[in-house]
Amino acid sequence: MSFFDYFRNKRGANSAATARERLQVIVAHERGQRNQPDYLPRMQQEILEVIRKYIPVEQDDVQVQVDESNSCSVLELNVTLPG
Repeated sequence: MSFFDYFRNKRGANSAATARERLQVIVAHERGQRNQPDYLPRMQQEILEVIRKYIPVEQDDVQVQVDESNSCSVLELNVTLPG
């Protein structure tokens, strides 16, 4: 089951439960951005400019994040492509 399948299967849930789940996703996302390195906003903008040379995308369509574990850092890039 993929991440998107989880939300597709929730069609029968009531609106309060759906709103609560969405809020939990937003809160988790905001917590993850607190410990971002200072260079990430600039890097995200530069990546967006490069992508725009080939595909029309909006600012919100590109997400850059650094996940740190025990001994390594992982740069995560998520791009939502049109169509």
